[in-house]
Amino acid sequence: MEFTALTKNARMSAAKGRPLARACQGLPALQALKAVEFSPRKAAKILKDTIKSAIANAENNGGASAASLKVKLCVFDESVRVRRYWPTARGSAHPIARRLCHCKVVLEN
Repeated sequence: MEFTALTKNARMSAAKGRPLARACQGLPALQALKAVEFSPRKAAKILKDTIKSAIANAENNGGASAASLKVKLCVFDESVRVRRYWPTARGSAHPIARRLCHCKVVLEN
């Protein structure tokens, strides 16, 4: 059985979270949680919260124990971009794209 958790519109670029997500994929859920917990990256907090949510979904909705769960899929996908402009010389402006991302974790028994 599969259990999913999704964090939407996290204020971070998806490219910064992908290496951490790739490292967690295929690990047992509790081991992935430990691997993420001590990382200094901003993506680690987002991924940790999403993994905890997926474990809670599995325990509450499926009756599965956390020890029997394995990370099947862990991805950071791009979301919308918030468009801003930075004022520059002579009344002109440079566009800035502030990136957001979605974090998806799928656990299986």
